[in-house]
Amino acid sequence: MPNPGNVIGGHKAALHNPNVSEETKQREKEYLEEHEGEVGEEHQKNTGNVRGGYKAAMHNPNVSGEAKQRAQEELENLE
Repeated sequence: MPNPGNVIGGHKAALHNPNVSEETKQREKEYLEEHEGEVGEEHQKNTGNVRGGYKAAMHNPNVSGEAKQRAQEELENLE
């Protein structure tokens, strides 16, 4: 069974692909509107991985101060 998140991502990608016809883009947009919010709980991001990513960003010397502050805020929102 395909991952619903990947299916939705494919439809979103088609909207931004210059090689896709306007007719197809309209169908993709309608599909996304009909299936909005259908990605199930089992397909949500792993909170531990998300938390680890924010912590890594805060300690990465190549990340701007603004991005580090945003990572800190997001980390606080998770807790």
